[in-house]
Amino acid sequence: MNNKLKDSNSDHLFQAILALRSIDECYDFFEDLCTVAEFKAMAQRFEVAYKLSKGASYQEIVDSTGASTATISRVKRSLNYGSDGYATVFPRIDGEK
Repeated sequence: MNNKLKDSNSDHLFQAILALRSIDECYDFFEDLCTVAEFKAMAQRFEVAYKLSKGASYQEIVDSTGASTATISRVKRSLNYGSDGYATVFPRIDGEK
């Protein structure tokens, strides 16, 4: 975990996210919290990370997400050198344990 991110405001935000109970609630919450551009950017980075984890090529990812190669490179760096947050959630959304 990056200690630069950890503070009481972030903790409170994460508690709110964990309290959401459906995809519709998530849409409503993030629509209130973020601009459309901020939300779309987060969703795109997540999809890029997911596709990279499944072995997709940069070109496949560009074609399917519209992400730039610079964005793909930044996300790949997070996958390789980050806090393993993606590695925590990908098996869960894939139905693995």
